[in-house]
Amino acid sequence: MIPADVPDEPPLTYADSFDIPVLFRNGPAKKPRRQWRTAKHNAWAESDGFPVAGGWYAPTTTWREIIKAATEVGRDVTPHLQNQPRYAHGELVARVSPLYAYLGAHPVEPRHPIPGAKGQRLTWNPVYAHGTERSAKNAAGYRLGMTMTEWACRSLLGLGQTEHLELGGPIPALLNTFKDPKKQLPDLWGRHEAEALYWLIEAKGGDVGLGTLRKGWAQLAAGSKILGAYAHRTVLVGASVRPGDDLFLTIDHDLHPGQPPLAPAGSDTDDEAAGPGNLEDHLGDSDDALIGAARTQMLAYLALRSAPASQLRTVPVPADRASRHRRSGLTTPLEDDGLTLAMRADARGAAPHAEQHTLRAGIRSMGLDDFLSCRIPGTEVHLGMSRQLFATCERLYEEDLAIARRTPGLRAEDQPPADLELSDEAQEEQRLTQRRIFREQQEEARPRLRPLLRDAYERGAASDWSDLLRRPQEPELDLEGDEGLLEAATPETYLAVSRYDLPPARV
Repeated sequence: MIPADVPDEPPLTYADSFDIPVLFRNGPAKKPRRQWRTAKHNAWAESDGFPVAGGWYAPTTTWREIIKAATEVGRDVTPHLQNQPRYAHGELVARVSPLYAYLGAHPVEPRHPIPGAKGQRLTWNPVYAHGTERSAKNAAGYRLGMTMTEWACRSLLGLGQTEHLELGGPIPALLNTFKDPKKQLPDLWGRHEAEALYWLIEAKGGDVGLGTLRKGWAQLAAGSKILGAYAHRTVLVGASVRPGDDLFLTIDHDLHPGQPPLAPAGSDTDDEAAGPGNLEDHLGDSDDALIGAARTQMLAYLALRSAPASQLRTVPVPADRASRHRRSGLTTPLEDDGLTLAMRADARGAAPHAEQHTLRAGIRSMGLDDFLSCRIPGTEVHLGMSRQLFATCERLYEEDLAIARRTPGLRAEDQPPADLELSDEAQEEQRLTQRRIFREQQEEARPRLRPLLRDAYERGAASDWSDLLRRPQEPELDLEGDEGLLEAATPETYLAVSRYDLPPARV
């Protein structure tokens, strides 16, 4: 049983800010002995790459930033959801529920305080510590490792969008080598524009020891051997935590000089680079960034597209995207954003005197846009996006569906009979083959997609939600807001979490 001295109290209400100790090193080493609490940490400055000096840092982040990472990292399962978009919410539940189920927070007084630190860190909660079986702990460790790796690489270090390496690496000529099932390769890869490097990334999570890190380092070495002619960085992230201790990260990395990165397959050489951190910051000047952003948000799009009308609402945010460009992390919390608060107050002042349709047009004239949003069933997470991005995802979905219907190996008639018994390994190999075929077809279509998606993005700005959703009524415009939600936005997406369901603090 959980010990009696652990209080049975409801979650506390507090701003969702946490300090995450991070140790930068040049290679795997023994687990530091509580140095995440006792060592003198450096204050974290905004960075679009690795800090000049290694050692301990203690950046502060939000639960929303962590959930953002959780919803976007991992395998692209959308090829399997072409005919069943309603099941997208199930994958989103799977990505966030282990974090809600097993993570808690506790107050911390480090030996060497850092100005501006929040004094709260994440840890495993009593359910994990006392009542969770080993297989569930392993699954939670995997999800924690992938999530915190995505957070560290993208929110902290300015990496562009990550992709799963199982579908092939960054160099088209090396795709078959990267897909060799006999090689133990790292999890993810990405392109860091500020560093002009490819990154190969391996994620580890749980009670991460030296043996686990050495295995990850070997996986990175195997990937580096393949990519050796091109400049790249290998990055090993260990998200380590034990019950009663703080969640901390070790980031072991190595720099490999070589040829500069290639332009994305099928891209226009005149298309400007996507830039660091967030593809959404560059959708106006990069068609490849637009394609990448739409692919990243396909799960959220499918969830929104298939949600019942009664569960949809639109939330007002400033139409000026520059107000939400990357400053620290990927998301901008809205409760402290003076521009958003002032503009929403003005819109509420006009609300009693206008009907919904007139009000929606009125807020546009005030410089507000309204993003479509819904709560993901089974969670307290709300996801949303702009008209432009929704319209882009809609066109991409149509093109992907056409690929699935015309490509041998992806069509329903090409699937093995249901009564054919396949081992788990055979089923996994089959699904992986399908995802690879799908991705290859997507990349072949990239030159044709660029003008199509650009046109959809531009037309979306002037479209009504009823037209985009193909429904007779507009979703409700929510000007009152929900005091129980903590909201955040990027240039094109929206995310909110319930302040009452944040990781409960231990007292």
